[in-house]
Amino acid sequence: MSSDIPDRDEPCERAYETVELGVLVVGAGAAGARTAIELVERGVDPEDVLVIGKRSHGDAHTTWARGGINGALGTHDPEDDWTVHAADTLREGHFLNDPEKVQTVTRRMPPALRELDDWGMAYSRTADGGIDQRYFGAQSFRRTAFAGDHTGESLLETLIGRARELSVPYRENVFVTRLLADDAGERLLGAAGFDTDTGEFVLFEADVVVLAAGGYTSLYERHSSRDDENTGDGPALAYQAGARLMDVEFVQFHPTGMVGDRYGEDWDGRLVTEAVRGEGGRLFNAEGERFMERYSPDQMELDARDVVARAIDREVREGRGTEHGGVYLDISHRDRDFIRERLPRMYERFADLGVDMAEEPVEVAPTAHYGMGGILVDGTGETDVDGLYAIGETMAGVHGANRLGGNSLAETVAFGAVTGEAIADRLLSGASDGVDRSRLHDLARIHFEDLRGLADTDGTHDPEALFDGLRGLLWEHAGILRDGEGLSAGLDALADLRMRASDLEVGGPTSRSFEFAMNLGFALDVAEAILRGAAARTESRGAHARTDHPETDPEWRRNLIVDRDSVGAMRLATRPVDDPSEAVQAALDAGYELDYHQLE
Repeated sequence: MSSDIPDRDEPCERAYETVELGVLVVGAGAAGARTAIELVERGVDPEDVLVIGKRSHGDAHTTWARGGINGALGTHDPEDDWTVHAADTLREGHFLNDPEKVQTVTRRMPPALRELDDWGMAYSRTADGGIDQRYFGAQSFRRTAFAGDHTGESLLETLIGRARELSVPYRENVFVTRLLADDAGERLLGAAGFDTDTGEFVLFEADVVVLAAGGYTSLYERHSSRDDENTGDGPALAYQAGARLMDVEFVQFHPTGMVGDRYGEDWDGRLVTEAVRGEGGRLFNAEGERFMERYSPDQMELDARDVVARAIDREVREGRGTEHGGVYLDISHRDRDFIRERLPRMYERFADLGVDMAEEPVEVAPTAHYGMGGILVDGTGETDVDGLYAIGETMAGVHGANRLGGNSLAETVAFGAVTGEAIADRLLSGASDGVDRSRLHDLARIHFEDLRGLADTDGTHDPEALFDGLRGLLWEHAGILRDGEGLSAGLDALADLRMRASDLEVGGPTSRSFEFAMNLGFALDVAEAILRGAAARTESRGAHARTDHPETDPEWRRNLIVDRDSVGAMRLATRPVDDPSEAVQAALDAGYELDYHQLE
């Protein structure tokens, strides 16, 4: 994207910078980039758009999504189509998904994959030059397009390249701390934050704000993100502004995160892509047993992620795990050249750590990887707050109770286009004209004064230490296996942690402690939503496994909604899930299913 940013007011008596624009996109990963591209392609002036990120441009979590991106191209399996993709997505989501959103993604992805190809996406290719596709867990056919095992990185490079061609502005190292709405909480007025390099406060006067800020799995002790990513900013910002959240209790634990002293703390929990299993990798316990034969003899290692993760957890709990609490993932039966070609990043990473994947297994264990829940939005990505949109992992609805591997990147691309189209129509029709922002600067000054006070706090507790405590709390009380007693204890522990968070020792606005203090404020709300939602949902479904309620309850085929009551306390409600369309229901009735043994 272009490094030029829109014109802004010079700092004046307000002691903060003001930026006026039409659309502020918060989050510089694939979802944010694709939204900005769609806006400009549909006629919005690039100078009226700004994409901002908390980190350096191009350093988004998208780059860590390695395995692939789904779309029913039928490269190898011509019987595949979008309805089967939708059926697989609904089954994997245990029918808690929003069928309309699932259909939006699955119908749009075949042409979206070809569009990315036109923009220069570095796909792996078949012998005749087509876009290659591989198996991913719980998918009926080979529909996961890929670029080796660096698909997310290649996708983001492609989108950034296209955005630069369109002169889309961006700004790095900006942390959004508050969304500002009118006094009724019905219309968004703008967003407030600070420059993490200079500490200067920034106010964005925006007709529309798009939250594309990722998810919340970094709130867990073992997670596949970097520590300063996926800390719940997006859902918390929207919730605090008056929007509702949905299904936040559903947290996907990817079966294969790195574990073991051999790899070091910096790599603990980092993802070993599902592509390793998609290319034939096998799981063994410490006794040398290929244990998935006990749990899923038909789909084996490529069963749903929740199934494989719980199987690994059980092997470890019953004493058949490694000394580091994991199992072994082995692809050494494949040729070295095959591994290097299909899994180049994984091969290089482990080689750098002294492990030859062509000769020996790697050690893995489940790691918090993806939040299926998020902000409740309509079919275009708009929240309850007029002018506030959410897309990507920040929004809820596509994935239900468990995400189908390869659908995260697909969602960012599909809904980036959908939301960009809707916002462009809104702006070009003048629907956002005439918004009274007279209250905006009053709210901003109050908020910035609060931030100044926080930056000068000389209290008792270190924000980073409390954040680490929160991670341990969620891992213990709302992890792979849950029960009512543990969730109740978790809520009590969270209340104590929230009390300690009111007495912080914080450095200036450019300090690491100030950023962690902001992260902690967001994390406390999202953690409470996870715990309360998991306690309320008295069944086991997908990634939510209750040992005291082990069965799936048909009465609980309902979305769980989180909002704030009149005094600001968290409140829960439920709503029924819609039925799929006739075309998707026909695909469900046909009973397509992955035959793992084609890989043998």
